[in-house]
Amino acid sequence: MNGRDIKLISGNSNLSLTSKISEILNIPISETLISTFSDGETRVEIHDNMRGCDVFVIQPTSPPTNDNFMELCLILDALKRSNCWRVTAVIPYFGYARQDKKLKPRVPISAKAIADMIQVVGVDRILTLDLHANQIQGYFNCPVDNLFASSIFINHIESYIDKENTVIVSPDEGGMERSVHYSKKLGTRLAMIHKSRNNPNEVSEMVLLGNVRGMTAIIIDDMIDTAGTLSKASTILKDAGAVKIIAYASHGIFSGTQSLT
Repeated sequence: MNGRDIKLISGNSNLSLTSKISEILNIPISETLISTFSDGETRVEIHDNMRGCDVFVIQPTSPPTNDNFMELCLILDALKRSNCWRVTAVIPYFGYARQDKKLKPRVPISAKAIADMIQVVGVDRILTLDLHANQIQGYFNCPVDNLFASSIFINHIESYIDKENTVIVSPDEGGMERSVHYSKKLGTRLAMIHKSRNNPNEVSEMVLLGNVRGMTAIIIDDMIDTAGTLSKASTILKDAGAVKIIAYASHGIFSGTQSLT
């Protein structure tokens, strides 16, 4: 489009995603060596010439988050030293996004620290999907394109629901804006679950705000990590009279030992 050669580079985080992108765009994946030294340090070597190219690095920071993040940083650093025309980091799942503000003394704003690290090693643009917190876009000085899964989910939901008997449910206050968007687009009712936590990944209390009795409840969330929130939310909705409970989430992390029941 801009007259430059487009290059695709993949870390080890999601090789199947990069392969699919390569297949659709008919652009080969650049030859890259990503391994570890004997002491566990990440080793990166880019074998293709990147000079003057428009480069896309595809590397979600999904578990193991720290390993995948380090791969991303070292790939970006290698590209910065390769005289590329532009480097875009494609990070569909942006890790550390849950710690986006300081809620108590002596804790980091991890999302800001991660953004700073990525910018220091070198990037011209970020492409991500359903950021946990929209304000993270402001942590970067470069353009950030935050894509929304709603363009896919809404069409899928609309294809089979009965709008009169469906309610969109936000599993927490942070997801309310997202759920309002779905509710308006679909023309359905809206409810929210207020939750509080004592510890990370541990929900201490949940309260339903809204009516779900006799309706299909559709929970909209950006991620499922341990599934603790989703499991407890489903129980509350069932106890409140929901006849069917469906969940849509952009990122299935599924860490820990909890499971849906």
